[in-house]
Amino acid sequence: MPKTITLRIDDELLDRFKHHAKIENRTISNFIETATLRYIEESELVDEFEMAEILSNEKLIKRLKNGSGDVRKKRGRFVKI
Repeated sequence: MPKTITLRIDDELLDRFKHHAKIENRTISNFIETATLRYIEESELVDEFEMAEILSNEKLIKRLKNGSGDVRKKRGRFVKI
């Protein structure tokens, strides 16, 4: 269920939100939600170049596979972050 929140911002930032929301034909609320979701998705995912670098590192891939196997077999100590 959607929730309503209060957000305190200065007039200059509000004007920027209004401007960009109008360009994208969105409400200010929808623009802020969409922009925030884009930011979160970009910060949680790796880009294609970083992923290619990861996949080309055979030593890393082997260690990741070994670690996954250890998890499935419940071997080792696990650190809660």
